[in-house]
Amino acid sequence: MTPTNSNTTAHLAAFLTILCWGTTFVSTKVLLQGFTPVQILLIRFCIGFAALYFLSAKSTCQLTQRQNVYLASAGFFGICLYYLLENIALTYTQASSVGVIMSVSPFFTAIFSCVLLKEKLPSAAFFVGFCLAIVGIYLLSFSGGTMAVNPKGDLLAISAAAVWALYSILMREIGKFGFPTIFVTRKIFGFGILFMLPALLFESCLNWQRIFEPVFFFNLLFLGLGASAMCFVTWNFAVKVLGAVKTSVYIYLVPVITVLCSVVVLHETISTRAALGILLTLIGLLLSEINSRKK
Repeated sequence: MTPTNSNTTAHLAAFLTILCWGTTFVSTKVLLQGFTPVQILLIRFCIGFAALYFLSAKSTCQLTQRQNVYLASAGFFGICLYYLLENIALTYTQASSVGVIMSVSPFFTAIFSCVLLKEKLPSAAFFVGFCLAIVGIYLLSFSGGTMAVNPKGDLLAISAAAVWALYSILMREIGKFGFPTIFVTRKIFGFGILFMLPALLFESCLNWQRIFEPVFFFNLLFLGLGASAMCFVTWNFAVKVLGAVKTSVYIYLVPVITVLCSVVVLHETISTRAALGILLTLIGLLLSEINSRKK
């Protein structure tokens, strides 16, 4: 595969990943009627791990201690800590507030790439695009109301955004190891699940029978096979090819996809303010993707 074709495939992979992640709010909302956030996370990632193990059971690589540390760190930050912080933040503040705050993750990714990987700062177009996207996402998220400020929830959401940026940086470095993406993602899921297990000590007993109720079963399959197993593989592939910064800006599309899904599935209408928000977000995304770094 030529570099151009590889980049095109990576951009498509990032877009399809965000397309799937942007619709997971429906499944999660349904599952919260029968399970706690920690239970949902454990079940979905166990399903994802099983699927990835089935696909890569014969794929084994000799890992050094340093490589295992990187994979364990990715499991801790990207699978365990990020999702726990995001879910806890949702218990303190509005989902729309969390959505806006999480959109600063590409900014954190750019800063961390500069500080930790000694990369150059992105061009001015990146930061202009970031500002436009944030304004657009704000218009989208609060087109029908006002933003409620909750210091505790907002701080948790900011922490989650920073943690996801660290995960993206780790994946950029892990991609240099040259291991198959499915194998790497499987290992990260395994470490992430291990880090999640202590949280069960503070959870109520799981009602296993509820898992097999059709409405819960199929939503868990979607989150486990689609949003976890498939999407983490495609996201990790995109980061490996495009880099952490260029891939992370696709996060801007999550609220856009959410609004468009509400139009198609729930037959809601798009207000003028929301339409302007979509336009600004897309312009911000395009500007942020301009590769104008000076060598």
